[in-house]
Amino acid sequence: MKGIIDNILSKLQTFSKAMMGPIFFLPVIGLILALSSILTNATLVNENSGVFHIGKMIGDTFWPLFGNLGLIFCIGITYGLAKDKKSEAALVAVMCFIMFLGANSSYLQLSGHVAQKINGQYYGTGQTELLGFTVVDMGIFLGLILGITIAWVHNKLCNLELNGVFSVYGGSKLVLIAMTPVIMLYAVGFSYLWPAISHGLITLTGFMKSSGSLGVFVYGFFEKFLIPTGLHHFIWSPFQLTSIGGSIVQDGHTVSGSQAIFLAYMRDPGISPLMNEALRFSQQGMVTIFGLSGAALAFYRTARPEKKMLAKAILIPAITTSILVGITEPIEFTFLFISPLLWVIHAVLTALSQVACNLFEVRPWGASGLIEFLVYNLPLPVALTRWPLYVVIGLVQFAVYYLVFKTLVLKLNLKTPGREDDDEVKLYSKQDYQNSKNLPNELSGIIIRALGGKSNIVSVDNCFTRLRVELKDMQLIDEPALKSTGAKGVVKNRNEVQVIYGVTVGKVKNQVEKYLAAL
Repeated sequence: MKGIIDNILSKLQTFSKAMMGPIFFLPVIGLILALSSILTNATLVNENSGVFHIGKMIGDTFWPLFGNLGLIFCIGITYGLAKDKKSEAALVAVMCFIMFLGANSSYLQLSGHVAQKINGQYYGTGQTELLGFTVVDMGIFLGLILGITIAWVHNKLCNLELNGVFSVYGGSKLVLIAMTPVIMLYAVGFSYLWPAISHGLITLTGFMKSSGSLGVFVYGFFEKFLIPTGLHHFIWSPFQLTSIGGSIVQDGHTVSGSQAIFLAYMRDPGISPLMNEALRFSQQGMVTIFGLSGAALAFYRTARPEKKMLAKAILIPAITTSILVGITEPIEFTFLFISPLLWVIHAVLTALSQVACNLFEVRPWGASGLIEFLVYNLPLPVALTRWPLYVVIGLVQFAVYYLVFKTLVLKLNLKTPGREDDDEVKLYSKQDYQNSKNLPNELSGIIIRALGGKSNIVSVDNCFTRLRVELKDMQLIDEPALKSTGAKGVVKNRNEVQVIYGVTVGKVKNQVEKYLAAL
């Protein structure tokens, strides 16, 4: 039974890793749309000015990306899960997505199931319009389902070559041929199945939406608690990116998901006096600014006198990253592996702060760090988001984190940064890591050797802060050697190791890939 569960978790983590491709771009898209919304906010900019028109053009350029997240996730998932010929897999994904739209639209028309628009919109009918096709409204789930299916077929057939006159139809072209009946089956099947599936999804997430503060607590707890497994994307993404989080109609267009809804308010703050309740599920960024700062201060104050400078060296860059851009893993993983108890407390306190925001109807965009918080919230009327109360709650969170973490560290004698009494366990400063970056080839060689050599490496990837490597034999990992390259932690899960480097992990991954290619 344990083997089955481990296998399921492994597959979910692989899928979650593939989701990171498109997710990487969402903060960039969101910030550019936030800028567009500021420039087209009639209360701030004259509607006849050149600045307003530029802002509108920027918005018209990027809003279609939010309107076609299904396509983006389809390509991203296919690319991420494909084991070989990734570029060809992505091209097949584009074609299959468009094929589905055509097939599903055709079947709805032939069967007489095209919904009647309500006030010129398909909103509320279970259907939508994508790329000019009227189709069943599956949101990003269409992209996820198609992406998984295409990647599976691609991995089975992409290297299969045919003989004779059929040789031209082998490889990735065979994948497209094989996907054709699958696409048509999906197009017909989801016309009937998706309304029931959608109802089930809404029921599953309905508890969080309909249970008031308890629902917000459950959301906040699991969104944080599941981060080490990589499965937290399954918690926040439906609320932020799909109609599960909520939908509104603005200027005749349906806007779904808490992030898109907030951006709609940035374009038109007069939609309602108080921000839409969908924003109840977008306050998890408070802990990146306030809570973890309190935890970091507690770690520093409880460090042994002779190790305070070393603790400061790793805590300051980690907490700065967390505050500014909301990437929390460097500081979170600093204590996760030392004391899982603190991680549970961390998840509880994070959830409680979101409950406090819900009770006081505080609804700014607070999903990430300080830079994003300022760009999103300052241009809007204070009465709409009530963001000053967010700051007040955050300061209370800072104090609570500091007191709770300091008390637990001292009472339980936890070996947090600066309190480790094992001489073999070394903490590395920011300068240590910067020095190592000056020798990229040597650094890459150490990493590869520490992972068991090129022959032991199956694939190399990364998320925001972690180098994620699939290995043949996990026993060959040399953790001390990995930490000597600047790694802040090492996570092992079945046949994958995650090495935490922080925000510079992209450069590390590129160097490792170049080194592997040269071997």
